[in-house]
Amino acid sequence: MINELENIDWASLWHAYGAAGDVPGWLRGMASPDPEVRKEAFGNFYGAVLHQGSVYSSTVATLPFLFAMADDPATPDRGEVVALLLSIGREAIDAEEICAVICGDDGEDSTIYPDTANLMREHASAFVAYACDPDPLVRGAAIEGLGLFLDDAERAVALLRDRLVDERGVLERVLVVRTMADLALRLPAAAIPVRTWLDALADSDTTDPNTRLAALVHRARCAPESIDDQTVPTAIELLRQVTPIPQPEQDHTRGDRELSRPCACEAEPEPDPNVPEHVAAAFAELERQGRIHAPTTHLLVAFHAALGARVEDRTALLTEQLCSADPGTRYDAIDMARSLITSLRGDHTGLVRLIGDCLLPHDAYTAAAAAEALGYLATLAKPAREALADYVTTHQPDAWASPHRVLRRAHQQAVVALAGLGDGRALPSLLTALDTDTDTWLAMNAVGHMPQSAAELTPRLVRRLADVDHSREWPDVSPTALASALAKLGDPAAVPALAETIQAAVRHNQWPTAVPVLNALASFGTRAASALDTVRPLTDADNDSVRTAAAGAVWELEHLPVNVVPLLENLLHDRRNFDAIDLAGRIGSPAAAILPRLRQILKDQLEQNARNEQNDSAVLNDSWTLVHVASALWDIGGTGEAAVVVPALLNAWRDNDSTACDVVACLNRMGPAARPALPHIKAAMAQSQRGGHPWGGDITRDLDFQHACRAILTRFQDLPDHNLAGEA
Repeated sequence: MINELENIDWASLWHAYGAAGDVPGWLRGMASPDPEVRKEAFGNFYGAVLHQGSVYSSTVATLPFLFAMADDPATPDRGEVVALLLSIGREAIDAEEICAVICGDDGEDSTIYPDTANLMREHASAFVAYACDPDPLVRGAAIEGLGLFLDDAERAVALLRDRLVDERGVLERVLVVRTMADLALRLPAAAIPVRTWLDALADSDTTDPNTRLAALVHRARCAPESIDDQTVPTAIELLRQVTPIPQPEQDHTRGDRELSRPCACEAEPEPDPNVPEHVAAAFAELERQGRIHAPTTHLLVAFHAALGARVEDRTALLTEQLCSADPGTRYDAIDMARSLITSLRGDHTGLVRLIGDCLLPHDAYTAAAAAEALGYLATLAKPAREALADYVTTHQPDAWASPHRVLRRAHQQAVVALAGLGDGRALPSLLTALDTDTDTWLAMNAVGHMPQSAAELTPRLVRRLADVDHSREWPDVSPTALASALAKLGDPAAVPALAETIQAAVRHNQWPTAVPVLNALASFGTRAASALDTVRPLTDADNDSVRTAAAGAVWELEHLPVNVVPLLENLLHDRRNFDAIDLAGRIGSPAAAILPRLRQILKDQLEQNARNEQNDSAVLNDSWTLVHVASALWDIGGTGEAAVVVPALLNAWRDNDSTACDVVACLNRMGPAARPALPHIKAAMAQSQRGGHPWGGDITRDLDFQHACRAILTRFQDLPDHNLAGEA
């Protein structure tokens, strides 16, 4: 088949980066006797011909050649070839149904995924053969294909049942069980026989514990109704049976808890000095997210997904994972625990403390993951405050700049998490970051939580702000981040520096800098009145965003409606100028002259939403207009606007759940006028899911939402029993 490559007009086919004339060379490279050539060829193929899971005309054209390579025992890395075929088929089948809906009726894109999926199904017999291959790498890559490409449910079940009998490797047996469950979820005809088979495996005392645990987990996936009060305790017992017992000399003790050796991992690579620090850190974080440290991790992730909103069950399982004798199991459990806490409401005090227990000085790699997770949890990390402080103070502040990258990351993440709790013990390390110019971008995210230390932090930030070269599009230090930190610190000594920064940004037409710095200056209110001569001329700037931000700053700096309300009349020609709308609301009743314009915007938006009823994306976007305008109407007009404000807010909430926090914030200001919203508020408080909202992963935003809901319900003496007091 390789000799027939030239019979195809590859130049007329396409991959992610254009014409596919380079594909034949990659296919030949996959069959090369040189391992380095093969590695490069596979990498190029995945990067272009299966780029981010996309299937192209060239992808389809390679399938006969890939199958021929997989069929030939002389092909080196046959397992890699079969795995590539599996990846192409999986992507095609996953996209098949979606593409049928969104790709239209004409053009190549409308059929390429279904055609590819059908072609893979036509080659299902090849995967049957590969699954029995003597090469375990080929078998391991092929087993999943039995669940994906066979449409004969009875045959597929029989083949997988036989495959489990013949396989001896733990990973292969677990893969067979998972594939059987995937088959049942894909083909309804396989559901009953697969469920019976999983039941027998999960309940069998003669089956090895790894396979039993896999069967228990995938039975829960296939049949959530089968989960009962014994499911998680049984899984925990099986997990203990499959967890390796550490050698005594590997143990470390902290309190009454024995822990095995540190979680070993290769050292962090040195970043490219030509790449900005924050960009390099982001890519390093992406790489770490792909690491798996325990053989049970994939299984436990699937189990947590199957358990869903069962917070108590998942907490019990995570408690076992975080207390495991296996360091890899503990490490991987940290992110699972963070995921639970950030997605489901409840009292997570115990889990937070267990994450804090992973802050062990002998294991910087695991400590870094634990500290980073605690940083995500914002104020919910309070139960781990002392553990964070102990870890930070165990090292000298110069650990922030340690040459040992893993230790440096662990210390930095612990400092950031501790600073997020407003704890002064984080200050020495933050000062080291600013004084040594080491990873200052990370310190900048933390210093704003330390207003009690403004006297020491503000001068350092001001000096950095003065050194920014505004002639560069991307300065080494972000003036926006510096301005934001100074605003949070609230020290008026920063006002002159912020005013000078605005002037410099305007001179260089750096509008993306000028706007946030204007907003930072406005946060000082009348304490920044000395900057009025800098701000006032910008209300006539050529840039709409700058004019709006300048008007807002003028209002905050002198609080004279007569100087700002006339500016709003022009700014509100754009009905989506939310900053101008919000400014009108902040001015309140003195902005009454703006009410007719706001009422017209609201009327037009409601009519447009009615016309766009079938266009979900348009309604989602326009819901924000309703929220901002309705809130401003209330703040300016008060009770006289309630009849239109409440329905508009509830419509926005109904159409776009991400508006909920802003809607409830306005309702909380409305006092008795918010009564019609009580059923919606009670329903929102009753749900345990944070992740049900697009903003669900933001702990602080969700806590603010709960606080506002609780205030409203308490005002009406209608607080439900399930008021989630643990997160108050």
